[in-house]
Amino acid sequence: MSEFKRVGKFEKVSLNQFKTGFDNESSDSVESYYNSIKLPARATRGSAGYDFYAPFDIKLAPGETIKVPTGIRVSMEENYVLKLYPRSGLGFKYRLQLNNTVGIIDADYYYSDNEGHIFAKITNDSNEGKTVEIKAGTGFMQGIFVEYGITFDDDVKSIRNGGFGSTTK
Repeated sequence: MSEFKRVGKFEKVSLNQFKTGFDNESSDSVESYYNSIKLPARATRGSAGYDFYAPFDIKLAPGETIKVPTGIRVSMEENYVLKLYPRSGLGFKYRLQLNNTVGIIDADYYYSDNEGHIFAKITNDSNEGKTVEIKAGTGFMQGIFVEYGITFDDDVKSIRNGGFGSTTK
């Protein structure tokens, strides 16, 4: 196998940033989740996707949705994007879906006020009545780095500061 081009690096966000993803959890619970965060990793040398691991146990009945603060941020080279998808097996068995179908993490998101904290909003879209259970530390989503290009006449100079919808404000 040829050597891969290395284009990014995963890191944890600060504990204070991670805490912003929780409304009704005790500070001790949130800190425990934070301390057990695993950085995304590929399962095998041939894997394209980096598995994101659940920071806590997740149980979703059919039709239920949850917003998951991953505690992860990523720095990457310009002209790359990280695309996020559900893990294939969870999508196949339970129709687990990202609510925006594909998450797009731009390189400049890393520098946002929220430290580039990656969230995932997932729904169990099962039409077979199956409840999905994901244990803490288990992969639930995967990210794939993709190079992209721009048009010849592109001269955008604006700078991002924020997450969802921040580039259209």
